[in-house]
Amino acid sequence: MIVRPAILCGMAHLLFIDDEQSICWGLTKLAQRLGHSSAAVGSAELGLESAARTPPDAIVMDVRLPGMTGLEAIEHLHAQKPEVPVVIITAYGDLETAVEAVRRGAFEYLVKPFDLQLAERTITRALTAAKSREAAAGTVTGTAPDDRSESGTERLVGKSVPMQGVFKQIALVAPSTACVHLRGESGTGKELVARAIHRYSRRADGPFIPVNLAALNPSLAESELFGHVRGAFTGAEGSRKGLLEQADGGTIFLDEVADIPMSLQVKLLRTLEHGEIWPVGGDAPRHADFRLISATHQDLRQRVADDEFRHDLYFRLVTFELTLPPLRDRIEDIPLLARHFLDWLTAQSSSPRSSLERETLVELERRPWFGNVRELRNAIEHALVLARGGPIEPGHLPPAALPSLAAAASNLDGGLKPLIEAWGRSQMNSATDGAELYQQFLSLTEPSLFKIVLDHHRGQVAAAARVLGLHRTTLKKKLDEYGIHGKDEA
Repeated sequence: MIVRPAILCGMAHLLFIDDEQSICWGLTKLAQRLGHSSAAVGSAELGLESAARTPPDAIVMDVRLPGMTGLEAIEHLHAQKPEVPVVIITAYGDLETAVEAVRRGAFEYLVKPFDLQLAERTITRALTAAKSREAAAGTVTGTAPDDRSESGTERLVGKSVPMQGVFKQIALVAPSTACVHLRGESGTGKELVARAIHRYSRRADGPFIPVNLAALNPSLAESELFGHVRGAFTGAEGSRKGLLEQADGGTIFLDEVADIPMSLQVKLLRTLEHGEIWPVGGDAPRHADFRLISATHQDLRQRVADDEFRHDLYFRLVTFELTLPPLRDRIEDIPLLARHFLDWLTAQSSSPRSSLERETLVELERRPWFGNVRELRNAIEHALVLARGGPIEPGHLPPAALPSLAAAASNLDGGLKPLIEAWGRSQMNSATDGAELYQQFLSLTEPSLFKIVLDHHRGQVAAAARVLGLHRTTLKKKLDEYGIHGKDEA
């Protein structure tokens, strides 16, 4: 007769399978302390019999057992109860064992020797994951549309004021024929916005052609965009439509438009002005009717000022400009986005459903997200792999990314400012509670700045003070405090 223990007040039944009595004894004591019932056996065969008599809520099993191995037993145990999580114990924590354990459906694996605290955390996560799966199996939920552009990672998500503004601008500009320029940091979702504009435009039934100009080979960029005729160059054995012509009747999205070669900017401008596409080697233009959406993370105005981008093409592209906010400016969207990615990734991989712990959401909201939404999506996928269907904890997240030195130096808002904000938040959350925060900040930033200015002025304190906007005696006092030596000329 099958006996199913009552699950009251969180009590569960655990099955331990290991031929080492000391391991079974320790795990049994752990189960008692946690308020769970348990059974301990020394072989996989006995484990299968025990599971048949009293179905467990979680199983902890050694890999190397007399007779049937632990990896072989997983399939038999899952045949009895598919949803039961199995934690594998191994003294050989190599890649092959880990891969095989995961392939056969193990929830997690522990490498000997392990402490009981680690075992406790793993068992608790396994039980939580099992309950989550049971709850999900017994809940009827609405189904998302089949259109990936509406329900997949390509869906724009946000409830913050900045994103509501973006949604409003998309709604306004989509029905028009105006060229749209999207400005925003890398990872803010510029292509998603371009696709949304196309989807809600009168050209929605036409093609959407995305092009990353930075990825095009400079020597082939003209042929890729405008096409070529047979014999136009060595290797051109036939005529080929360019990407601009392929977008006829639809929308072309030129990402990283700031990187388009200067030699092609005039040709693109003529195409936009007259609707004429001159293929490489052609003696007559081809006509195409498309809408152009461009994007860049660079400052096109500055590129124009530096004579690196034609001003006439700039004004043609930027008929309507839409700026996408960085993720750090829409913090209230982070939990929404995290759950969206979690749901989508879970559905795509058919993996056990996980949840986000409150501490994890706090950590997600704390990070500066220099890679923006793309970095958040990758972080959730990374955490989902480690959580194995259990709650996603802060430790499952990858380390926070740092901006490149060039980005920090060239873009204050996109580099240095969020670094300062992240440092300030971390100090306020520290044990010192941000004591003397301003002085701490000055001690971190002033010495480097002073050294740079002094070096530029060959150590002359008076000249450095003028550049810094400080009185000479004030600067001299600060230099003495930091142990920086300059020439205090008369």
